[in-house]
Amino acid sequence: MAPPRAQRTMLVVAGDAPPTAGGGARFAAPPPERDHTQDLPDEILSLVFASLTPTDRNACSLTCARWKEVDASTRHRLSLDARAALGYAAQGIFARFTAVSKLALRCARGSGTDSLSDDGARQVAAALPSARLARLKLRGLRQLSDDGLASLAGATPVIRKLSVASCSFGPKAFVAVLRSCPLLEDLSVKRLRGLPDTAGATTAITEEILFPPASSLRSVCLKDLYSALCFVPLVASSPNLRSLKILRCSGSWDLPLEVIAARVPGLVELHLEKLQVGDRGLSAVSACANLEVLFLVKTPECTDAGIISVAEKCHKLRKLHIDGWRTNRIGDHGLMAVARGCSDLQELVLIGVNPTVQSLRMLGEHCRSLERLALCGCETVGDPEIICLAERCAALKKLCIKGCPVSDRGMWALNGGCPSLVKVKLKRCRGVSYECIENLKVVRGGSFSISLDIVLERDAGGAIENGGQEAGQVQITELTDQMAAMDLPTNASNAQSSAQASSRMRSVMSALRRRFGNPPAL
Repeated sequence: MAPPRAQRTMLVVAGDAPPTAGGGARFAAPPPERDHTQDLPDEILSLVFASLTPTDRNACSLTCARWKEVDASTRHRLSLDARAALGYAAQGIFARFTAVSKLALRCARGSGTDSLSDDGARQVAAALPSARLARLKLRGLRQLSDDGLASLAGATPVIRKLSVASCSFGPKAFVAVLRSCPLLEDLSVKRLRGLPDTAGATTAITEEILFPPASSLRSVCLKDLYSALCFVPLVASSPNLRSLKILRCSGSWDLPLEVIAARVPGLVELHLEKLQVGDRGLSAVSACANLEVLFLVKTPECTDAGIISVAEKCHKLRKLHIDGWRTNRIGDHGLMAVARGCSDLQELVLIGVNPTVQSLRMLGEHCRSLERLALCGCETVGDPEIICLAERCAALKKLCIKGCPVSDRGMWALNGGCPSLVKVKLKRCRGVSYECIENLKVVRGGSFSISLDIVLERDAGGAIENGGQEAGQVQITELTDQMAAMDLPTNASNAQSSAQASSRMRSVMSALRRRFGNPPAL
């Protein structure tokens, strides 16, 4: 009996002809006997892991024992499903991931009743890497009470950033946080369910909840809280606070802002969104002489008087965002005060505010550092205002115009104005044509970028406005020309596929006609 022939590994390269009896196949050497990735030092391998997405990194950690060990010892971010069973697995998890410094405990929205409880929090706290954990994020822990948060805070003495959202503990839990975390710098509180109904009272809360001094706090964010006034004493006990964001919180905020401004005069950044706050609150904010960033979003009680009080005292203001909500209570008078008092202004965003040439001229003359300007839904901003900007704003680099009655005449003024301008964005400006945009691109050249986005809208009767009708007709005409240039089938074998393509094309054309109307007759 003849001995068996030695087997050879065969590799067929993609695109080559299949192997033949005449020996046309290509043969490759057998795979190497050793893994050359084992020659890579752990430091190099950890750098490779750091550049991967979380999904790819998880997959790589299961490749071999060494990769699993390197991944575990160098992983700094960890996100865990914080259900009740996490307490039993915490010891093994944190024994494996010893370098974690940023931890997120999340529970899905539909799993709130099965979230981590106080007992589980104590087990997790006992296993946490207390000496390294710098950031902690809690999401959707509906079963966690004040005691549970206190347990986690006690196990993280060097934490610098804490973010909680959609949890059920109340404001008293943060007393333990401030006592246990003396290095805490950033606190974010959103959508808490354990807050009492204070009905706007602040004095009683201050006496009931005594927050310890939080000298390390630099940033506080309160969002979507129906009784955020509970946290006013906490903010007022943070003398070194630099950034404060109060977004979509109930209650009257004029008096609380007076308390905060009196005790935290070093505020640099303030965001107020959808709040019941008026000129009295803005007058209190003006006591913060170092204020550099101010956002007023949908605060309908604020008027020119409040803006004037801020502009007269906050001379370091660099960014100002005003969403007037089309109330017409903030206009030229407030903006002219900003121009006179805030010469260092670099960024101005006006939404639903109606400035005119009068205020824009002063902004261009006094705010020589103005680099970014956005005008959205400003009914009074037309060609004269854009021409004024082109003549006065020499430092302007970025300009955004949305929903303003400007035309080619105003935009063409940018041809010779605003020498530093590099980016322009236009949206819902029906008076501006694509021809004007293309001409500006050619004339300015270089790195100049400009875009026009025309959003077609229907009126109450369902008819399309003239500008939208013309744009739709152009699109249909272009598509018709493309169809005329398409090759038709030349034999029966292509007839079926061609019929299917024609059916799909007819569907597309019908949809376009319903959207834009029929193209004009030639």
